[in-house]
Amino acid sequence: MPQARVEIVYTGLVQGVGFRMTAHRFAGGLPVTGTVRNLPDGGVELIAEGERTDLDRFLAQLETYFRGNIAGRVSRWGESQGEFNSFDIVA
Repeated sequence: MPQARVEIVYTGLVQGVGFRMTAHRFAGGLPVTGTVRNLPDGGVELIAEGERTDLDRFLAQLETYFRGNIAGRVSRWGESQGEFNSFDIVA
């Protein structure tokens, strides 16, 4: 199955609530690679690669868990670039 890539910027109360650590934990349970980091404007950027079904499951878990915190999201889907070996929190 082809690998996909999603780049998302989440807005709302997504910093200081464990968003990055939770994303890391959820990604660890799936064959998903990428990064998550805080942005200077208070948002969080998430980049993930994997099979589309795994990415959909990962995002559903994350967005359900933080449904009260996420005010918006801008996402862009594309083909995997194969640049990640794991899923990491970027400082």
